[in-house]
Amino acid sequence: MAASTRVITAHVSADLADKVDVLAERMDRSRGWIMKQALTAWIDQEEARHQLTLEALHDVDAGNVIDHQSIVAWAESLSTKDPLAPPLA
Repeated sequence: MAASTRVITAHVSADLADKVDVLAERMDRSRGWIMKQALTAWIDQEEARHQLTLEALHDVDAGNVIDHQSIVAWAESLSTKDPLAPPLA
């Protein structure tokens, strides 16, 4: 059984459309295939970013944070001959 599909329309710049056309020709694929690949990759990236944000917020709620002063002191020490060890949460 084939998955159902829908058409999504987006206005893009002529330059971007030209780049899609060049990729499609170079890869011997359709414009639609290129667009599906790009959209799938972007959605995967955004979902991963969202998950990392939720995990970071959970760490903050649990108190697993490093205070700003410790980070600044560590960063400033990096250009010295005896840099500090990275601060740990």
